[in-house]
Amino acid sequence: MNKVILMGRLTRDPEVRYSQGENNTAVARYTLAVDRRFQRNGDQTADFIPCVAFSRQAEFAEKWLKQGTKICITGRIQTGSYTNKDGVKVYTTDIIVEEQEFAESKNAAAGNGEMNFSGGERPTPSAASGDGFMNIPAGIEEELPFQ
Repeated sequence: MNKVILMGRLTRDPEVRYSQGENNTAVARYTLAVDRRFQRNGDQTADFIPCVAFSRQAEFAEKWLKQGTKICITGRIQTGSYTNKDGVKVYTTDIIVEEQEFAESKNAAAGNGEMNFSGGERPTPSAASGDGFMNIPAGIEEELPFQ
């Protein structure tokens, strides 16, 4: 089984290109900074993992994701290789994105992009009603990336 689940922040805006030919397929590339749970003195505290999304997932990334956005993805690891212009064989490892979703609210992202909830405190929605659900403004359905 080849299954990967990652949660992290985009290190930069996704780079989106469209393939040439009859079926123009979107291809988005981005890097996720995934925090390590434990760190040793002097060690890196995050891993930077290259991700590739195709078609609808790539179009979603182009429209909705930007640098600093915290997302959760599921996908698979894919390895490959190519020969660069100097004739040296380069090996690659990418995560092929199958699903991606936001991992924090827009308000939390706007307030502090580096929020850490490991202390047990969770933000409460500022527009929450008494039942614990946020009030959604009328007419927002047209702006949502899903129906």
